[in-house]
Amino acid sequence: MKLTAQCFFVLLLAFATPCFAGNSPTEDLQPALASVVDILADETLKGPEKREERRSKIMVEIKKGFNFREMSRRVLGKTWRRIGAAEQENFTNIMTRLLGHVYVGKLENYSGGAVEYVGETIKGKRAKVTTVIENNGIKLPVHYLMRKNGEKWMVYDINIEGVSLVRNYQQQFKSILRKDKYQGLIKVLKEKNKSFDEGE
Repeated sequence: MKLTAQCFFVLLLAFATPCFAGNSPTEDLQPALASVVDILADETLKGPEKREERRSKIMVEIKKGFNFREMSRRVLGKTWRRIGAAEQENFTNIMTRLLGHVYVGKLENYSGGAVEYVGETIKGKRAKVTTVIENNGIKLPVHYLMRKNGEKWMVYDINIEGVSLVRNYQQQFKSILRKDKYQGLIKVLKEKNKSFDEGE
């Protein structure tokens, strides 16, 4: 049986498709981190008086690669399913600000440093990208846990110096939820964000 040129081309494309299945986790993470490094190195954005503008620009970039809704869901645990869609959105916005303050605050200590990508492991739709940020001889290891959403890998947890941001807040929130319930937790988070906004 002979194959026509057209049939052969169709078969060739069918077998070749996996080669174009999308970027690796590292490739999806790099653009956001590169933009963050550029912002931190920008002399026009340095200093306490530029803090709000600098962090605002950084948040725009990291939202492109970080799934803050998934982070918020994991942090809140079973309580996430008990609140409505509107409150899930509200909690995600509050949690995004908090995680942003903590993560960006860590990176600001390494302003001017370079990001080195030292490892990547993939298990199904989950992956871990290991990076090291170095500045003035001081190294900060940062591990990004990622999950594939459609064709793109997105960060759902960050491990800084051996501490998982999601797990850390998950443990803290459990005790607050037991004592003060969900609204008590929201009050605590708003107060925490306010203190960060004021530069404390």
